[in-house]
Amino acid sequence: MNSKTLKILLFLLTLHSLSLYLYFFSHSPSEHRHSSLPNHHPSVKPWPILPSYLPWTQNPNIPFRSCEAYFGNGFTQRVDAIKPISDIHRKFLPSGGGGWFRCFYGETLRSSICEGGRIRMIPERIFMSRGGEKLENVIGRGEDEELPSFGDGAFEIEVGNRSRIGEKLVDRKFLDKYVEEGAVQRHTMRELIESIRLVGENELNCSEWIDEPTLFVTRFEYANLFHTVTDWYSAYVASRVTGLPNRPHLVFLDGHCETQLEETWKALFSSLTYAKNFNNSVCFRHAIMAPLGYETALFKGLTENINCHGAPSRDLWRKPNNKKTARLSEFGEMIRAAFGFPVEKHRTRDPLSGLNILVVRREDYLAHPRHGGKVQTRLSNEEEVFESIKKWGSNHSECKLNVVNGLFAHMHMREQIRAIQDADVIVGAHGAGLTHIVSAMPKTVILEIISSEYRRPHFALIATWKGLEYHAIHLEGSYADPRLVVDKLSGILRSLEC
Repeated sequence: MNSKTLKILLFLLTLHSLSLYLYFFSHSPSEHRHSSLPNHHPSVKPWPILPSYLPWTQNPNIPFRSCEAYFGNGFTQRVDAIKPISDIHRKFLPSGGGGWFRCFYGETLRSSICEGGRIRMIPERIFMSRGGEKLENVIGRGEDEELPSFGDGAFEIEVGNRSRIGEKLVDRKFLDKYVEEGAVQRHTMRELIESIRLVGENELNCSEWIDEPTLFVTRFEYANLFHTVTDWYSAYVASRVTGLPNRPHLVFLDGHCETQLEETWKALFSSLTYAKNFNNSVCFRHAIMAPLGYETALFKGLTENINCHGAPSRDLWRKPNNKKTARLSEFGEMIRAAFGFPVEKHRTRDPLSGLNILVVRREDYLAHPRHGGKVQTRLSNEEEVFESIKKWGSNHSECKLNVVNGLFAHMHMREQIRAIQDADVIVGAHGAGLTHIVSAMPKTVILEIISSEYRRPHFALIATWKGLEYHAIHLEGSYADPRLVVDKLSGILRSLEC
């Protein structure tokens, strides 16, 4: 056999061996079989460029109860439940690396952002409804069926320390200190961490691996915009505090049905999947557990005095101020950017196109399986007020006014965000729809009509934290004199030189 023939045979043998290797590699159930989340494109979304963005640092010198501590950078106390294995020791492990878990505790919010690696989720050990169903298919289903109950070992983490195999990840002392129960009746993130068990290096058998960072979120009042915005903010902060290079995938650890608010979840993050939609156990290379929405400044501000005022990020970059924040402006820009809208800091008003007055309306709609479809009346003569504003706007001689009918319950989320972004003045009765002002442009003016039964500071606080001009009309009951509303709007327009 001559040398040329020998070379050809060796080449064919090598090619055949390589083909066999690739076949068994791609069909192996081991950790080397990678996957993206089911039914989603495998790519991840990059972070957009946000004008109000300021670096997210784990600075231990952030003052207690400062604005940064409340709105993001207060998670400064790092606690390792399982320390990551160094690269030197990692190569000696049969599977290539051990699991790890840590929490970043924030004393101001009394909450933690936790993350870990090489975590296995076993869906059959999470007891709840499947989630993501059409609302009309689950009418009457109880909330207890939709909230998760984590069985023992619902989540597992691989450890190299044989003496710890079979143990719980953390004890009650750890949970009480870093994942406090607080006022919430069921702290699902705490229950999740409590369910985590430690397994050996060869016991982490998964049907698929998720390589990209994945965020675990449990929603409670998932059909209410205010509470959903607290969840959005909590998930955004968790992503930034843990320094994720791209927007993470998202897994809902609840069994709630589908709502229109999922449109924004999908826009903000790289993909969305319900935990029970996985058919078999799945392993995550990097999982992040977002705090509950109840543990954000947006919610805690309803009962705590959070003395913060919105300010331009460029000012805070030059001169940090513990009583000022640009974080909500940054978050609002994130929402607009997620839908592809421009995020420039200022908007020039065009006299020819006029000023936009957005009237946020409350409508009857079916929100969730236990909802009757009727909204609570906050303004008994809302239609009369709207018609008066519309008539006044059409007869306004000083400048052109466009009165926009904000029927949000029947608009796609992208259309709602566009309406908020384009508004010069936003007026509406106290209600969850006004939470959209987190996405309002810097010079937008807010006018809230507050009935005697609903004197709550939700939107005054958001406006203050964003640095928006805010006005309120306080009613003795639920009836608003249309002339009073128009007079208030006229005064606002004069300040806008209209």
